[in-house]
Amino acid sequence: MSQTLLKVSGLKVAYGGIQAVKGVDFEVHEGELVTLIGSNGAGKTTTMKAITGLQPLNGGEIQYLGQSIKGRGAWDLVKQGLAMVPEGRGVFTRMTITENLLMGAHIRSDKAGIAGDMDRVFTIFPRLKERRDQLAGTMSGGEQQMLAMGRALMSRPKVLLMDEPSMGLSPIMVDKIFEVVREVHDQGVTILLVEQNASRALEIADRGYVMESGVISMSGKASDMLSDPKVRAAYLGE
Repeated sequence: MSQTLLKVSGLKVAYGGIQAVKGVDFEVHEGELVTLIGSNGAGKTTTMKAITGLQPLNGGEIQYLGQSIKGRGAWDLVKQGLAMVPEGRGVFTRMTITENLLMGAHIRSDKAGIAGDMDRVFTIFPRLKERRDQLAGTMSGGEQQMLAMGRALMSRPKVLLMDEPSMGLSPIMVDKIFEVVREVHDQGVTILLVEQNASRALEIADRGYVMESGVISMSGKASDMLSDPKVRAAYLGE
C-alpha cells in the first residue's frame, strides 16, 4: 500500500458566517492523480486554499506526510514539497518567463539542479523556451497556465495541487494542458486536481471525489465514476 501523502479530515471553512466547506474527508496517496470535481460554488477552491495555508480553517485536520499542517503558511509548505498552481494562474506579469520560473525555485540553492529543472520545464513546454525572455503579462491565457505549472514544478513538489487549470482556455489549449498534467504525473509527481471539466479530469485520474454544497457526495475509482449514470447526468451533461 502506498504512503498517504495528504489526508484531510472533517475540514470546515467559513466565509463571513457562511459555511463553505462542511466537514470534508479525503486523502491522496503517493503516486496518485486524484481529482476533486463539482459545480461552481461547491467549495473546491476553498478546500485547496485551506490545504495550502491561504484560508483559515474552522474545524478539522490536514495532515501532510503524517504531520499536521493546520495553520502553516504557504511559504513553509512549498519548502516541504506541497506546491499549488492557483486558479487564475497568478503569474508575475512584469517579469519574464525565465524570471517567473526562477521565482518557483526561490526556496532552493542548488544552481545545477535549478538549471536542470529549467531545462526539464522547457522540454515539457517548448513554447515557454521559445519565449523565455518575453514578459509574462503579454502571453495568452494558455501560455500563462503553462508558466504557472512550470513555476510550480521548479520547486520540485512531492504533491502538486492544481486549481481549475483548464478554465477559460480554448479547446486546443485544454487538450495541451491535460496532456501536460498526465505527463507530469507520469514523471512521478503526485497530483490533486480540482477541475470543472469533470470528464477530462476523470479520464486521467486514478480516483475521484465529487463535492456538492461543501460536502463530499461521492468517491471512487475515476473509471467507475466516468461510467456512473448519476455522475454523467450531473457533471458530464448526459
